[in-house]
Amino acid sequence: MKTTSRTLSRLVVGAVIASSLAMSGCAYNSSSADVYTSSQAQREETVRMGVVDSVRAVKISSNNGQPSGIGAIGGGALGAVAGSAIGGGRGSILTGIVGGLAGAVAGNTIENSTAMRDGVEITVRLDNGDMRAITQSATGEIFRAGERVRLLSSGGVTRVTH
Repeated sequence: MKTTSRTLSRLVVGAVIASSLAMSGCAYNSSSADVYTSSQAQREETVRMGVVDSVRAVKISSNNGQPSGIGAIGGGALGAVAGSAIGGGRGSILTGIVGGLAGAVAGNTIENSTAMRDGVEITVRLDNGDMRAITQSATGEIFRAGERVRLLSSGGVTRVTH
């Protein structure tokens, strides 16, 4: 029985470490107008001027709505360990299975919710009359209809700034 407990403990620790690494990787994936990758720095950008037509709040999913599975695996492992601690004999097996399933669902939900961040969709009428809509992370910079803004574009990435 000690070997099984050690194995489960190692699985839980491994799942926690893996999920921590996955979530720390998400922290660097930014669509903010204020964050540049090293490959974007010191590159020329095209600047276009325009006026904000409309602004709306949106949510941006850093995992594109596709969870990695780490949340489900980690939650399932934790739920199985917690569930198997309840009851004895066959009862602990059943509660371990139920706990594992509930933990997997909860872990998946948590992973999806941590992958969401606040964003803003800004529709701009350019000086030449064209309309553009740009979605970027909300950084505290406030955009209002009628304001003059700059669109900075380079390598397929466009940012809206004042």
